[in-house]
Amino acid sequence: MKLTPRLLAIANKVDKGNIVADIGTDHGFIPIYLIENNLSPKVIAADINEGPLDNAKRQIMQKGYNDRIETRLGNGLDILTPGEVDTVIIAGMGGLLIRDILMESLHITQAVKQFILQPMVAQAELREWLVHHGFEIVDEQLVKEGHKFYEIITAAIGKQRIDDEIYYEIGQKLIINRDPLLYEFILKQVQIQKDIMEGLKDQGSKNAKQKYSECEKKVLKLEEVLKCLKNVGQS
Repeated sequence: MKLTPRLLAIANKVDKGNIVADIGTDHGFIPIYLIENNLSPKVIAADINEGPLDNAKRQIMQKGYNDRIETRLGNGLDILTPGEVDTVIIAGMGGLLIRDILMESLHITQAVKQFILQPMVAQAELREWLVHHGFEIVDEQLVKEGHKFYEIITAAIGKQRIDDEIYYEIGQKLIINRDPLLYEFILKQVQIQKDIMEGLKDQGSKNAKQKYSECEKKVLKLEEVLKCLKNVGQS
């Protein structure tokens, strides 16, 4: 099974030997890859919609992995029982939806060893929720496909302290790991904030002024991180 760079990075985050649940599995590509490469002895491929799950079933049958990949139709983590899996993958959804899935099934999440999360939007909100609700962000990675960046967050039950709110916007582990895409990624984030500011500058409402100020502060923080990265690279 050949995966896109995004899916490949997600799959390779799985701790070898773990039993895995892929929530929102779509075509079942990650479960098939995990079995093909002996990264997991068993995978549960789950989706809330019958169409994608049927697609996954066909792919799994063609590969002959029915005995090692189980498909389940259902909402979020409701398809699991506590302690049934070691790793939960939730990828390709919004950060707020991922947050809600974890929050609605805390009795399940508390028995999971590893979470691999790939939010498409609202990454900062997801990081903040994780940190404030008994999760530790243990690793992060950036992946680029075309002009789009993807943020992959690996988390576990635990405690974490965040000293600066900018680390919700830019994962602290990305900085610690000196992710090779980080400089380019932050430059893009700065431009996004500046574009928002440009659209707000002629608006006189209180909300617009507040949003402008928030964006301005983010830009200053992001440029500070860029400066630090540049200094480290030159040292």
